[in-house]
Amino acid sequence: MPSALETLVKILRLEREQGYKNTAVIGGLAGYATGWQEVAHTQARKPEHHAMIDEISDRLRTYDALENRNERHAVVSFVLDRVMRPVAAGTEPAAAQEQPSKQRRPADNEKRQLEGNSKPRPTRERREAGNGAPEQRQPEQRPPKKDKPGKKQAVRPAPPRVQDDDDGVPVPAGIAEEDASRLDYDFIGEARAPVKRDLPPPPRLARPPRRTRNIVDIAQATDTLRGLKATVDKVRGVGTQTASQLAKVGIKTINNLLFYLPRRYDDYTQLLPIARLKPNTPATIVGMVRHSEIRIAQGGRKDCHIVVDDGSALISVTFFGMGYLLSRIRPHMQVVLRGITSTYRNRLQLTNPEWEELDPEDLQLARIVPIYPLTEGLRPKKLRDAIRQALDYWAERLPDYVPEGTLERADLADLGWTLRNLHNPESWDHLHHAKRRYIFDQLLLLQLAILGNRRNWQATPAIPLEVSDEFVTSFLQAAYPYELTGAQQRAIADIRNDIAKPIPMNRLLQGDVGSGKTAVAMMVLALAFGAGKQAVLMAPTGILAEQHYRNVTRTMEKMPGERKPVVAMLTGSISSAERDRVYTGLADGSIDMVVGTHAIIQQGVQFSDLALAVIDEQHRFGVEQRGALRSKGRNPHLLIMTATPIPRTLALTIHADLDLSVMDEMPPGRIPIKTKVISPTGRERAYEFIEEQLKLGRQAFAVYPLVEASDKIEAQAATEAFEQLQKVFYHHKVGLLHGRMKPAEKDSIMADFAAHKFDVMVTTSVAEVGVDIPNASVILIDGANRFGLAQLHQFRGRVGRGGHASYCLLVCDSDLPEARERLTALEMFSDGFKLAEIDWKLRGAGDLIGTRQSGQSTLQLMDDMSPELVELAQREARTIFEEDPDLHHEQHRLLAQRVNMLRDDRSDLS
Repeated sequence: MPSALETLVKILRLEREQGYKNTAVIGGLAGYATGWQEVAHTQARKPEHHAMIDEISDRLRTYDALENRNERHAVVSFVLDRVMRPVAAGTEPAAAQEQPSKQRRPADNEKRQLEGNSKPRPTRERREAGNGAPEQRQPEQRPPKKDKPGKKQAVRPAPPRVQDDDDGVPVPAGIAEEDASRLDYDFIGEARAPVKRDLPPPPRLARPPRRTRNIVDIAQATDTLRGLKATVDKVRGVGTQTASQLAKVGIKTINNLLFYLPRRYDDYTQLLPIARLKPNTPATIVGMVRHSEIRIAQGGRKDCHIVVDDGSALISVTFFGMGYLLSRIRPHMQVVLRGITSTYRNRLQLTNPEWEELDPEDLQLARIVPIYPLTEGLRPKKLRDAIRQALDYWAERLPDYVPEGTLERADLADLGWTLRNLHNPESWDHLHHAKRRYIFDQLLLLQLAILGNRRNWQATPAIPLEVSDEFVTSFLQAAYPYELTGAQQRAIADIRNDIAKPIPMNRLLQGDVGSGKTAVAMMVLALAFGAGKQAVLMAPTGILAEQHYRNVTRTMEKMPGERKPVVAMLTGSISSAERDRVYTGLADGSIDMVVGTHAIIQQGVQFSDLALAVIDEQHRFGVEQRGALRSKGRNPHLLIMTATPIPRTLALTIHADLDLSVMDEMPPGRIPIKTKVISPTGRERAYEFIEEQLKLGRQAFAVYPLVEASDKIEAQAATEAFEQLQKVFYHHKVGLLHGRMKPAEKDSIMADFAAHKFDVMVTTSVAEVGVDIPNASVILIDGANRFGLAQLHQFRGRVGRGGHASYCLLVCDSDLPEARERLTALEMFSDGFKLAEIDWKLRGAGDLIGTRQSGQSTLQLMDDMSPELVELAQREARTIFEEDPDLHHEQHRLLAQRVNMLRDDRSDLS
């Protein structure tokens, strides 16, 4: 039976786990203290113990009156420390002395045992504590070893104590070192579950520290920055083999190593034991592998099954299709598992979690642990050691390239301090400030690089395109007998103003699905023709290019006047003879407009007088490809269109080289798409509804997150759904389209769907940007919670284009309430820009930005990017650029070098 002190320690630890809410014991700690005091006095064996019990009881009686969490933490920490503190020099902790079976017997009792008397004489303290009660027999102990004759008796030192890093509660000596490093252990030597160390937050870091700068020696700083380009094997402890492994994750230089950031952080101060985990919640588990085996599933699939014990409970873990892990995850190994819990037959389990062998240092230090992207053979500890070595040398030597005035205005941290806390944060508050500085740097450098590029290409003049108001009015009246929206009229006015100047236009036309961007594009092509110049419209896929070609041809036939524009199509699927004819017509000027794909920018394509280019779905093209298109003419004006809504603040940062026109109005008469979120159990009813639409002669999309079934992701796959839906809709034709098909095959399937050769199209995210299918009236998105809101809105835009009532059905396959709540935004809003703002707040900017396609992505931590920080970086970048566009001023010299390093790392900025 545990002693009063043992019981109190467990109660106080539970109180700490529960956040000092005074709920660890019924009636509160103050009320518990009185009864506990009486019991503890009956068990005390020394006078000093009685004094300690009274002292503890007095402190606990004040607990209920304390309202401040920090004050309650102080009381709990004091009592825990007081229980474990040695009461006199050379004696054991009081709690340990409450365990007669685990302590050394007094010397006189040992002597009596050696003399053959197995019943030790009770000490005075034990007689007093027992109040004359019969004494229980002690278990026999082996006699101590005798010292050799003539050797002086050694003085036995007080038992060493291992400090539990956060709360000061020691682990006693005698516990095996491997066990002490394996898990957090109780003070009596019993393994206990990792507790949720709900410690009081550190003092609020109102502003990050910043050291006073000395006068910067530019030459020395330049040498330092040059040193960052040294190969990573120059770092201490990084040999040839480690360097080779680091190269697999893109770490080739010291600069790569320093800025290779964690993908997330695990808080080892906030671990919950298995016994307290709930289903369908993210969890980090630290424990010992008790059992491992291979289980053969149907079809011969080998699953690795293990059982993990953290001292509080066991949990079953299955790695589907990963039988090879059995040789790596061995019994008695200490592991860290990260995943989402679930239940199977009312038992908690993990499936396909992330895992790694426990680094005892992480648990002992109870810190915030960085988790890095890894590759085969690269162990977490090896990477962390390499980063630590690099930080130890470089963190304080790195010259801060951001001007001090900028840091002061923005209240940002020093660069060295930032890097240390990105890799080894002292607290979550420190990490917040470090991320803030790092994200600001990325946005600042990116904007300065893009603004510099914009200035460079604008230095080469373009051909001004001037057309009369009468030409514009007559074309619009002939092509579009209805009034354009205000947004369309403003966009056309912006474009006319741009192209009338010798400075090349570089404008982004951003509009929601169905906002009328195509009408604006037709007007732009007509403007080039009206000025007597050639124009290009480039699309990402052949089928989309064919659709544009038909629209352009049909619209340009309505051009007022005797001469109509000659329109051609250039894609990879046309015949050689037709390609040669188009090449000749573009070179001699007999073709006025060409619509096509990447084939337009291939070598051998020459234009007679290209003055304007329109790119549809710009995120499918890289900056290099846009540059190749510019090279086809005398720096032609460029209009880029996108239907992907991005919040204006974000668009102005990521596309700082582009002027922005936003199509934020919808043409009248467009029927809203009815959207409904359903559970997986509602699939059958959804199929019945789709069947009704098909009987009306309509068509349907069915979108899935995966191409094929995955052992790592429990989600519907398009290939499996295709086989299933062929049976469900056996009266109709079902097609399959996914990204692993060849471009020509995808174009052929989409063309057949547009021609109504298929009734249902089973597809993946390739449907995000597709051809116009006016007859499609319903889209089913399975696993919708796995997509971003902006992407789902793009999917939804595949229907509702033909004047029919249209529907979007979202299947949520997650039990998490927040997943369904997020999807309800699509039920409430049809405005893509509104949804993009919501997506930014809920998921971060990562899904909205993607990358700038060609070249390496340099944007990290985008999920932590806030609108306030974006606006701050925009303002500072423009201030610096307007003041010093060449970055030649002394305070901008280091900044210029960093911008050049960015261009070296990214081919799309060079």
